[in-house]
Amino acid sequence: MRCSAYCNATRFDTSKLFEYLNRRYNAQRIREVIHMNLEERDVFFFPYAAIVCWGLEENQEKNLLSEIKEFEYMIAEPCHDIFTYSYGDTARVKDDEIVLPNKDILTKLAFSHSISQSVKLDTFEQTIQQTVDITRELPELLAVRGKINLSGKEIRRMMGRLFIDRHSINLHQELLDTPEFFWEYTDLEPIYNLMAHYLEIERRVNVLNQRLTVLKELFDMLNNEINHKHSSRLEWTIIWLIVIEV
Repeated sequence: MRCSAYCNATRFDTSKLFEYLNRRYNAQRIREVIHMNLEERDVFFFPYAAIVCWGLEENQEKNLLSEIKEFEYMIAEPCHDIFTYSYGDTARVKDDEIVLPNKDILTKLAFSHSISQSVKLDTFEQTIQQTVDITRELPELLAVRGKINLSGKEIRRMMGRLFIDRHSINLHQELLDTPEFFWEYTDLEPIYNLMAHYLEIERRVNVLNQRLTVLKELFDMLNNEINHKHSSRLEWTIIWLIVIEV
Protein backbone atom coordinates (compact mmCIF):
# COMPACT_ATOMS: atom_id res chain seq x y z
CA MET A 1 0.00 0.00 0.00
CA ARG A 2 0.97 3.62 -0.56
CA CYS A 3 2.25 6.05 2.11
CA SER A 4 2.82 9.62 0.93
CA ALA A 5 4.08 12.78 2.62
CA TYR A 6 3.61 16.36 1.43
CA CYS A 7 4.75 19.78 2.55
CA ASN A 8 3.43 22.57 0.33
CA ALA A 9 3.40 25.53 2.76
CA THR A 10 5.07 27.03 5.81
CA ARG A 11 2.26 26.30 8.26
CA PHE A 12 -1.46 25.59 8.62
CA ASP A 13 -4.19 27.62 10.24
CA THR A 14 -4.76 24.60 12.46
CA SER A 15 -7.86 25.84 14.29
CA LYS A 16 -9.76 26.54 11.05
CA LEU A 17 -8.38 23.41 9.41
CA PHE A 18 -9.54 21.23 12.32
CA GLU A 19 -12.95 22.89 12.36
CA TYR A 20 -13.35 22.19 8.65
CA LEU A 21 -12.08 18.58 8.77
CA ASN A 22 -14.07 17.78 11.88
CA ARG A 23 -17.26 19.08 10.29
CA ARG A 24 -16.66 17.23 7.00
CA TYR A 25 -14.80 14.07 8.04
CA ASN A 26 -15.23 13.83 11.83
CA ALA A 27 -11.52 14.46 12.50
CA GLN A 28 -9.84 14.25 15.89
CA ARG A 29 -6.82 15.82 17.58
CA ILE A 30 -3.92 13.79 18.94
CA ARG A 31 -2.01 16.49 20.80
CA GLU A 32 -1.00 19.02 18.12
CA VAL A 33 -1.65 16.62 15.20
CA ILE A 34 -4.99 16.39 13.37
CA HIS A 35 -6.07 12.88 12.37
CA MET A 36 -8.84 12.01 9.97
CA ASN A 37 -10.14 8.80 8.51
CA LEU A 38 -10.90 8.97 4.77
CA GLU A 39 -12.61 5.87 3.40
CA GLU A 40 -10.97 3.67 6.03
CA ARG A 41 -7.57 5.26 5.36
CA ASP A 42 -5.60 7.47 7.76
CA VAL A 43 -4.32 11.00 7.16
CA PHE A 44 -2.27 13.08 9.63
CA PHE A 45 -1.92 16.88 9.46
CA PHE A 46 1.00 18.50 11.28
CA PRO A 47 0.97 22.21 12.27
CA TYR A 48 4.05 22.95 10.15
CA ALA A 49 2.06 22.10 7.00
CA ALA A 50 3.24 18.51 6.59
CA ILE A 51 0.69 15.85 5.65
CA VAL A 52 1.17 12.08 5.81
CA CYS A 53 -1.35 9.86 4.02
CA TRP A 54 -1.68 6.12 4.59
CA GLY A 55 -3.42 3.98 1.96
CA LEU A 56 -4.81 6.74 -0.28
CA GLU A 57 -4.69 6.65 -4.06
CA GLU A 58 -2.74 9.42 -5.77
CA ASN A 59 -5.89 11.11 -7.10
CA GLN A 60 -7.40 11.11 -3.59
CA GLU A 61 -4.27 12.78 -2.24
CA LYS A 62 -4.38 15.48 -4.93
CA ASN A 63 -8.05 16.17 -4.23
CA LEU A 64 -7.35 16.45 -0.50
CA LEU A 65 -4.40 18.82 -1.04
CA SER A 66 -6.56 21.03 -3.24
CA GLU A 67 -9.35 20.95 -0.65
CA ILE A 68 -7.20 22.25 2.24
CA LYS A 69 -5.26 24.85 0.24
CA GLU A 70 -7.19 27.75 1.78
CA PHE A 71 -5.84 26.83 5.24
CA GLU A 72 -2.17 27.10 4.21
CA TYR A 73 0.11 30.06 4.94
CA MET A 74 3.14 31.28 2.99
CA ILE A 75 3.30 28.74 0.19
CA ALA A 76 6.79 27.21 0.02
CA GLU A 77 8.53 25.03 -2.55
CA PRO A 78 6.42 21.84 -2.63
CA CYS A 79 8.14 18.71 -1.30
CA HIS A 80 6.88 15.17 -1.62
CA ASP A 81 8.00 11.71 -0.52
CA ILE A 82 6.53 8.26 -1.22
CA PHE A 83 6.84 4.91 0.56
CA THR A 84 5.04 1.60 0.44
CA TYR A 85 3.84 -0.21 3.53
CA SER A 86 2.52 -3.55 4.70
CA TYR A 87 1.84 -5.33 7.98
CA GLY A 88 4.12 -7.80 9.73
CA ASP A 89 5.36 -9.05 13.10
CA THR A 90 7.86 -6.27 13.90
CA ALA A 91 8.35 -2.65 12.86
CA ARG A 92 11.04 -2.15 10.25
CA VAL A 93 11.83 -0.14 7.13
CA LYS A 94 14.01 -1.03 4.16
CA ASP A 95 14.22 0.21 0.56
CA ASP A 96 11.39 2.69 1.22
CA GLU A 97 9.07 -0.09 2.37
CA ILE A 98 7.61 0.25 5.86
CA VAL A 99 6.42 -2.76 7.83
CA LEU A 100 3.85 -1.90 10.51
CA PRO A 101 3.59 -4.28 13.49
CA ASN A 102 -0.16 -3.55 13.87
CA LYS A 103 -3.01 -1.41 12.51
CA ASP A 104 -3.11 0.93 15.50
CA ILE A 105 -3.45 4.64 14.65
CA LEU A 106 -0.77 5.64 17.16
CA THR A 107 1.74 3.30 15.51
CA LYS A 108 1.13 5.03 12.18
CA LEU A 109 1.43 8.39 13.93
CA ALA A 110 4.82 7.40 15.39
CA PHE A 111 6.08 6.65 11.87
CA SER A 112 4.36 9.77 10.56
CA HIS A 113 6.22 12.07 12.95
CA SER A 114 9.56 11.06 11.41
CA ILE A 115 8.22 11.16 7.86
CA SER A 116 6.68 14.63 8.34
CA GLN A 117 9.92 15.98 9.84
CA SER A 118 11.84 14.59 6.88
CA VAL A 119 9.60 16.22 4.27
CA LYS A 120 9.70 19.51 6.23
CA LEU A 121 13.48 19.24 6.31
CA ASP A 122 13.35 18.87 2.51
CA THR A 123 11.82 22.36 2.25
CA PHE A 124 14.59 23.82 4.43
CA GLU A 125 17.26 22.10 2.35
CA GLN A 126 15.77 23.46 -0.88
CA THR A 127 15.61 26.99 0.54
CA ILE A 128 19.21 26.93 1.72
CA GLN A 129 20.42 25.42 -1.57
CA GLN A 130 18.74 28.19 -3.57
CA THR A 131 20.40 30.83 -1.38
CA VAL A 132 23.78 29.10 -1.67
CA ASP A 133 23.44 29.01 -5.48
CA ILE A 134 22.61 32.73 -5.63
CA THR A 135 25.49 33.78 -3.37
CA ARG A 136 28.07 31.22 -4.52
CA GLU A 137 30.19 33.70 -6.52
CA LEU A 138 30.41 36.43 -3.87
CA PRO A 139 33.35 35.03 -1.85
CA GLU A 140 35.28 34.39 -5.10
CA LEU A 141 34.68 37.97 -6.27
CA LEU A 142 35.87 39.30 -2.95
CA ALA A 143 38.99 37.11 -3.09
CA VAL A 144 39.87 38.05 -6.69
CA ARG A 145 38.89 41.73 -6.81
CA GLY A 146 38.97 42.70 -3.17
CA LYS A 147 35.41 44.00 -3.35
CA ILE A 148 31.89 43.01 -4.36
CA ASN A 149 30.66 44.77 -7.49
CA LEU A 150 27.10 45.21 -6.27
CA SER A 151 25.24 48.35 -5.37
CA GLY A 152 24.30 49.02 -1.76
CA LYS A 153 20.67 48.30 -2.62
CA GLU A 154 21.53 44.92 -4.17
CA ILE A 155 23.66 43.97 -1.17
CA ARG A 156 20.90 44.96 1.26
CA ARG A 157 18.36 42.89 -0.73
CA MET A 158 20.68 39.89 -0.57
CA MET A 159 21.18 40.41 3.16
CA GLY A 160 17.40 40.53 3.55
CA ARG A 161 17.03 37.20 1.77
CA LEU A 162 19.74 35.62 3.93
CA PHE A 163 18.10 36.97 7.08
CA ILE A 164 14.64 35.68 6.07
CA ASP A 165 16.01 32.19 5.32
CA ARG A 166 17.96 31.98 8.59
CA HIS A 167 15.07 33.38 10.61
CA SER A 168 12.53 30.99 9.09
CA ILE A 169 14.66 27.92 9.68
CA ASN A 170 15.69 28.93 13.22
CA LEU A 171 12.02 29.43 14.12
CA HIS A 172 11.25 25.86 13.05
CA GLN A 173 14.43 24.23 14.32
CA GLU A 174 12.63 22.76 17.34
CA LEU A 175 10.33 20.86 14.97
CA LEU A 176 13.25 18.58 14.15
CA ASP A 177 13.67 17.47 17.79
CA THR A 178 11.91 14.45 19.28
CA PRO A 179 8.19 15.42 19.47
CA GLU A 180 6.53 15.88 22.85
CA PHE A 181 4.05 13.19 21.79
CA PHE A 182 6.62 10.58 22.88
CA TRP A 183 6.78 11.92 26.43
CA GLU A 184 3.32 10.42 26.85
CA TYR A 185 3.77 7.40 24.55
CA THR A 186 7.32 6.34 25.39
CA ASP A 187 6.72 2.80 24.11
CA LEU A 188 6.32 4.21 20.58
CA GLU A 189 9.56 6.22 20.60
CA PRO A 190 11.67 3.28 19.24
CA ILE A 191 9.42 3.28 16.14
CA TYR A 192 9.98 7.01 15.68
CA ASN A 193 13.74 6.55 16.14
CA LEU A 194 13.77 3.67 13.65
CA MET A 195 12.23 5.80 10.93
CA ALA A 196 14.25 8.90 11.85
CA HIS A 197 17.47 6.88 11.58
CA TYR A 198 16.42 5.51 8.18
CA LEU A 199 15.67 9.02 6.90
CA GLU A 200 18.99 10.31 8.34
CA ILE A 201 17.26 13.22 10.03
CA GLU A 202 20.02 13.87 12.57
CA ARG A 203 22.77 13.94 9.92
CA ARG A 204 20.73 16.20 7.66
CA VAL A 205 20.00 18.60 10.53
CA ASN A 206 23.74 18.81 11.26
CA VAL A 207 24.48 19.59 7.59
CA LEU A 208 21.72 22.20 7.61
CA ASN A 209 23.20 23.85 10.70
CA GLN A 210 26.63 23.94 9.06
CA ARG A 211 25.16 25.65 6.01
CA LEU A 212 23.39 28.15 8.26
CA THR A 213 26.75 28.93 9.86
CA VAL A 214 28.28 29.54 6.42
CA LEU A 215 25.36 31.82 5.52
CA LYS A 216 25.86 33.75 8.76
CA GLU A 217 29.50 34.31 7.83
CA LEU A 218 28.37 35.49 4.39
CA PHE A 219 25.81 37.76 6.04
CA ASP A 220 28.59 39.30 8.17
CA MET A 221 30.78 39.72 5.07
CA LEU A 222 28.03 41.56 3.19
CA ASN A 223 27.39 43.73 6.23
CA ASN A 224 31.09 44.66 6.35
CA GLU A 225 30.98 45.48 2.63
CA ILE A 226 28.07 47.88 3.17
CA ASN A 227 29.91 49.53 6.07
CA HIS A 228 33.01 49.86 3.88
CA LYS A 229 31.02 51.47 1.05
CA HIS A 230 29.40 53.85 3.52
CA SER A 231 32.74 54.81 5.10
CA SER A 232 34.29 55.34 1.67
CA ARG A 233 31.40 57.59 0.64
CA LEU A 234 31.82 59.66 3.82
CA GLU A 235 35.55 60.00 3.25
CA TRP A 236 35.04 61.28 -0.30
CA THR A 237 32.32 63.67 0.90
CA ILE A 238 34.71 65.13 3.49
CA ILE A 239 37.50 65.43 0.90
CA TRP A 240 35.26 67.36 -1.50
CA LEU A 241 34.01 69.61 1.27
CA ILE A 242 37.61 70.43 2.18
CA VAL A 243 38.42 71.11 -1.50
CA ILE A 244 35.41 73.47 -1.76
CA GLU A 245 36.39 75.22 1.47
CA VAL A 246 39.98 75.70 0.27
